Amino acid sequence: MAEIPILRFAPSPNGELHLGHALSALLAHGAADRLGGRFLLRLEDIDRDRCRPVYEAGILRDLAWLGLTWEQPVRRQSEHFDDYRAAAARLADMGLLFACSCSRAKIAAAVAEREAQGIIWPRDPDGAPLYPGTCRAVRADRAAIGRAEAGEVALRLDIARALATIPDSLSWSEHGEAFYRDAFDLSSRGARISADPAAWGDVVICRKGSPTSYHLAVVVDDALQGITHVTRGRDLYWATSVHRLLQVLLGLPAPAYAHHRLLTGPDGLKLAKSRRDLSLRALREAGHSPRDIRRMAGLPADR
Repeated sequence: MAEIPILRFAPSPNGELHLGHALSALLAHGAADRLGGRFLLRLEDIDRDRCRPVYEAGILRDLAWLGLTWEQPVRRQSEHFDDYRAAAARLADMGLLFACSCSRAKIAAAVAEREAQGIIWPRDPDGAPLYPGTCRAVRADRAAIGRAEAGEVALRLDIARALATIPDSLSWSEHGEAFYRDAFDLSSRGARISADPAAWGDVVICRKGSPTSYHLAVVVDDALQGITHVTRGRDLYWATSVHRLLQVLLGLPAPAYAHHRLLTGPDGLKLAKSRRDLSLRALREAGHSPRDIRRMAGLPADR
């Protein structure tokens, strides 16, 4: 029997949805509908300081206004911390995590010191300097997960040690924009993209004040929800390298990926909550219709 496609839209309730979120949600929902698949909604609310019930209510209202429907129950990451603790514990048991007490200021100072010495310090795909390895010798056991939740330390993945446990090179199946076209064939294997987790350095697995980070939670959730095709914006394209590594380390299935175009503002930068770009609520209150939103996002208005 052919595999039923399972797709998801996974916003964070830390602000209002904007036009870029609408594009991502509409593309995923439309693909699930055309392919006879399932569409799930996940609320990525691990950041307990920034996520708010009012934003969650706004997300549900905006998506319903756009005409989207989704299966119940909605998965809220804050209700599944035990799943992430268990995954982090497995990585700790493998000797792949270390406890980092460095603040962002301390990391920035360490990098600045090296650059002052004329060292060209490597950057990750997002342009941030790689972690300098200050605490790499401080191995983390299972008990350290509790210290991370208490806000004492963050737990990082020793990227070199992790890669040494992987016998083969990593890659992922990428469908890109073709996935969202009417003629998409589910038998397509997509393009094989070589993954480069080392480009991200020692990524955070458990944030200070949390038993997880985005990278860990997203791969655990996708596996537990049976996601077959991850649809998301191009800004997360290279993060897939980290996700493929974690999937292999944890023995999780590898979904196919379809990264879509991003919407940008007049300044050429992608739309973002942090930049207070025009929200769907504001567009609705200004009199725009769901058809208008589709048109503004560059999608056919008759769907």
